[in-house]
Amino acid sequence: MFNVQDIRNDFPILSRKVNGKPLVYFDNAATSQTPQQVIDAIVDYYSNYNANIHRGVHTLSQEATDLYEQARKKIQAHFNAKFSHEIVLTSGTTHSINLVANGFSSILKKGDEIIVSALEHHSNIVPWQMLCEQTGAVLKVIPMNEDGALIMDDYDNLLSKNTKLVFVNHISNALGTINPIEYIIEKAHQVGAAVLIDGAQACPHIKPDVQALDVDFYVASAHKMCGPTGVGMLYGKEEWLNKLPPYQGGGEMIAEVTFEKTTYADLPHKFEAGTPNIAGGIVFGAAIDYMNSIGFDVIATYENDLLDYATEKLLQIEGLKIYGTSKSKTSVISFNLENIHPYDIGTILDKLGIAVRTGHHCAQPIMDFYCIPGTVRASFSFYNTKEEIDALVEGVKKAKMMLS
Repeated sequence: MFNVQDIRNDFPILSRKVNGKPLVYFDNAATSQTPQQVIDAIVDYYSNYNANIHRGVHTLSQEATDLYEQARKKIQAHFNAKFSHEIVLTSGTTHSINLVANGFSSILKKGDEIIVSALEHHSNIVPWQMLCEQTGAVLKVIPMNEDGALIMDDYDNLLSKNTKLVFVNHISNALGTINPIEYIIEKAHQVGAAVLIDGAQACPHIKPDVQALDVDFYVASAHKMCGPTGVGMLYGKEEWLNKLPPYQGGGEMIAEVTFEKTTYADLPHKFEAGTPNIAGGIVFGAAIDYMNSIGFDVIATYENDLLDYATEKLLQIEGLKIYGTSKSKTSVISFNLENIHPYDIGTILDKLGIAVRTGHHCAQPIMDFYCIPGTVRASFSFYNTKEEIDALVEGVKKAKMMLS
């Protein structure tokens, strides 16, 4: 049985106070909090195994290597990749996307077309713009509607024999919209295009099956899945990873080096130059274990209940507007109060111990679409409660009274 109080006991930070008030943490879309079990795994690595990996014959190096590769296999199993070497460990989602974009710079040519969506995080816009500048490819955009959903008819019309790549987030970080990625992937493949899905916002709520999706690339970050910052993963189909050149040169990613020629290591090491975030990779596996111990179906059910409750309560506040009202969304609410800047609301909420995100959420084109400077974003996780949502509602009411 899911007991939120038992879950909350796993997270030391949830017991602290901010500005003399109990912390209410609603910035989970930026970074989730870390349970004691994951913190213990960090301490265990540095206390008992700290050594460089893949290079040493001594015991510590071999043990650290085993732990790191076991974590890769955990990630493979979680995302249901066919092979563990299809999992490349990176510094996070942004690194993963740039790795793929860099690889395609040697494949695309002038006149090729790539497609992104209007709902993207800047990390899934800027690398492709840079790629177009380098190659002469053309960037096209799937538009969105007032509900914050993508217009699929327009997507169909954008696809052509010139389409080589499609990049879409699984879930919008700014609005919580769940995109129809199964349809997007299927239609792209019909014209021979590859697909990358940005799963940074989806993976805390959904357990993606990359083989069932038939996706070519899928990327995620540990710090949104109760794990540490500075580590993430790129899943790529074996045939695609073999086609792409290395992203960086250095140690670990080589098979043989002479001054005349260098040959590269096999997957996944071809893309893992230098000493990796060893502790981060190992602990990423521990964070996945923790979330799976709760169960993603249980997490989704509980968080959807929080979303429904918060939506109902916030909409009772006169002058409050929610942005992102798609029927298919996860536990993110972006809102504004009429004639009040979101930054001012966020500042007052912080004085009450309530952590929300304000601004454009690295999704400025979305804000431009709505003709607003930004929103207040409250994003919920499985360790949040309805009582905390009540505190948020009262805090917004107080902010409205003070700022109107």
